[in-house]
Amino acid sequence: MANAGQFAQDADINLRAGTKSSATTQAAGWYDTIILDVEAVINCMTRKDWSALDSASTLNASIRGILVDTGAAMAAIQGIIWDMSGWDTAIEAEDAITVLRDIVNRNLMILKNKDVQTFILKL
Repeated sequence: MANAGQFAQDADINLRAGTKSSATTQAAGWYDTIILDVEAVINCMTRKDWSALDSASTLNASIRGILVDTGAAMAAIQGIIWDMSGWDTAIEAEDAITVLRDIVNRNLMILKNKDVQTFILKL
């Protein structure tokens, strides 16, 4: 099974994980279970079932990118944590995780905002 995520697909996640992420996590299908868990976290943290809205094609393509970005960054963090062997140093991997975490925190803050949710759903 490959590309099980509703928002982010393997290519989106690998792009954010970087070229030094391990070959194991870059393989097709490695993120399939993680991305479903990540999307559940996004839905719960924002108190909105974005997965259902996205599968029903009710989300505007120009707005959908924030869900892709958030899901891919969260999954990429899990991949980097799982196997840091491709990185030159643990500090380098931790720096990548820090940047991804900042992206996730910013995006979740945006998605939690009820005015933003209203805006997204009206498009």
